[in-house]
Amino acid sequence: MEHHPDIIEMRERAERAAATPLAQAVEAMAVGAGLFLAISPWVVGFNASFSRLAVCNLILGLAYTGMMAGFGSAYERIHARAWAATLIGLFTIVAPWVLNGGAHVRRTILTNTITGGAMTCLALAAIAGTVTVTVARRAARR
Repeated sequence: MEHHPDIIEMRERAERAAATPLAQAVEAMAVGAGLFLAISPWVVGFNASFSRLAVCNLILGLAYTGMMAGFGSAYERIHARAWAATLIGLFTIVAPWVLNGGAHVRRTILTNTITGGAMTCLALAAIAGTVTVTVARRAARR
């Protein structure tokens, strides 16, 4: 099955798509955003006052990085992971209110809102890239 012409063609097309500068930029920025979210409580300085948010940011940042890090090697199979990464980005935006309740500090809100927005946009860019490859593949079959 590995040597089937359709599988070889699909892999070559996915490799070409992953080799584009846009796909590489999306992957690099997504990994950077995820890692920043993971370390943000210690960089911004809210790890002691909002420990639940700090742990949440650490876990979600590492999960997001893990999901988006495979972008180049599994370009066509990342579609489902990119949707999950979009949800992580959206939750990151609302996490200060969900986890902190009434306690609001501007730096926690700004950090999570900006980082979560960037993560959401990058995950949606990954989705758009996979949809483009899938549509191009279907058009080539016709």
